[in-house]
Amino acid sequence: MRIDDSQELPIAEIEPPIRDADRAGATLSPQAHEPDNKALMSARAVLRLLRPKQWTKGLLVFAALLFTRGFLVPSQCLLALEAFVAIGLVSSGVYVANDLLDVERDRRHPAKKLRPIASGQVSPPAAVALTIICVALGLALGILLGPWALAVLAAYLAIQGAYNLGLKHQPVADVFCISLGFVLRAVMGAVAIHVAVSGWLLFCTGALALMLGFGKRRHEFILQGEDRTLSRESLAHYTGPALDGLILIASASAALSYGIYSVDSPTARDHPALILSSFWVFYGIYRYTFLLLANDEGGEPENLIFRDPHMAATLALYLVTVVVAMSGLGLPFIEGRPG
Repeated sequence: MRIDDSQELPIAEIEPPIRDADRAGATLSPQAHEPDNKALMSARAVLRLLRPKQWTKGLLVFAALLFTRGFLVPSQCLLALEAFVAIGLVSSGVYVANDLLDVERDRRHPAKKLRPIASGQVSPPAAVALTIICVALGLALGILLGPWALAVLAAYLAIQGAYNLGLKHQPVADVFCISLGFVLRAVMGAVAIHVAVSGWLLFCTGALALMLGFGKRRHEFILQGEDRTLSRESLAHYTGPALDGLILIASASAALSYGIYSVDSPTARDHPALILSSFWVFYGIYRYTFLLLANDEGGEPENLIFRDPHMAATLALYLVTVVVAMSGLGLPFIEGRPG
C-alpha cells in the first residue's frame, strides 16, 4: 500500500511521559510535606507543654501500694494506676495554666523562653482548652475512685491556685506549696486503694520535696545572677547562705523521718527488715545534697536523679530492698529472736 507523501498525517498532541524520578520528586517536595511537618511540630509542642517528665513525681502514688503489699493484688494495682493518671492529668493542666500566667516572665528566662507558649508554638486559646480538658479528665477519674480521691485532687488544685495567685512570689511559702503537692500525691495513692498511710512517711515525703524545691531555687539563684528576679520574684528575697541552710534542714528532716518510719511505723513493726532500706535513703539524700552544694546541680531534679549513676543505682536498690523486706524477710537480731 502506497502512502501519498503530499498527504499530511495528523500529529497527536501527546504529553511526554512522567518519569518515575519526576513523580517521586513531586511526592517528596517540601511543600507537600509542610502540613505534616507543622502538625508533627504542633503535637510535639503540646506534649512538651504537658510536661510528661513531671509525671515521674506521680510515682509517689504507688508508695502505699508498695508498703502495704498491694502490688500482689491486681485490683489494687489497677486502682493505683487510675490514681496515677488522675493526678498526672490534673498536674499537667496546672502546668499549662502556670505557663499561661507566667508567659511574659518565661520569655525573659534563659531556658524557659523556649517553652511552647513563651516561644509561640502553642497559642494561648489552645493552652486554655488544654488546661480545661486535662483537669476535667483528671477530676472525672477522681470521681470514679471515690470521694476521698476527689477531695485530694480538689485540695491539690486549691494549693496550686493559691500558689499561682501570689504564694509563688513569697520565699519559703513557694517551696512549701510544691512540697504539699508531693504529699498529696502520696495520700492520693493511699485513698485510691483504701489503706492508711504512716504520718512519718508523709513527713519524709514532704521533707524530700522541700530538699528538691530549695535545691531548684538555689540553682536558679546561681544561674541567673543579678537578673534572677526577672523570671521569679521570690528569688529577690533568698540569699545563697539561706538556701544552703534550708537545703540542709530539709535533708536532715527527710533522713530522720524515714529512719523513724523504717523502725517505728506499723508497717516496720510487721516487716522489721524494712530498716535495711533506710541505708539507701540516707545515701541517696547525702549524694543529692552533695550534688546540690558541690556541683551547683538541682535545676531539673527528675533528670539529675536518673542521670547520675549513683542516684539511679540507689533508687533501684532501694526498690529491690523494700520489695524483699515486704515479702517477709526476717531479721532475728532486730525482732528479738536471735538464732
